[in-house]
Amino acid sequence: MARSTSKDAQDLFRALWSAYSATPTNLKIIDLYVMYAVFTALIQVVYMALVGSFPFNSFLSGVLSCVGTAVLAVCLRIQVNKENKEFKDLAPERAFADFVLCNLVLHLVIMNFLG
Repeated sequence: MARSTSKDAQDLFRALWSAYSATPTNLKIIDLYVMYAVFTALIQVVYMALVGSFPFNSFLSGVLSCVGTAVLAVCLRIQVNKENKEFKDLAPERAFADFVLCNLVLHLVIMNFLG
């Protein structure tokens, strides 16, 4: 039984990898950016757990900045994806401009929260 579960997991991983390899390069770059933002947030949480959270506003600002940026990048990925029919009339340049503007607003709020 354990042997078939392992084989099923390997088959699933291979199927996901082959499907993801057909993903356009611009979406893969956005995926890497999302993973980087989430990884940076996790590093900050681990650091806070090990060292402490004395300037708690700084910790919250850093983590919320990373998470907010990741969410905005996921929104950009959804809008730029050619297979998504909901945003077919939206130009990629417009989606990127929205991403940049929302990031600017997000980081202005984060800077304001820092004090």
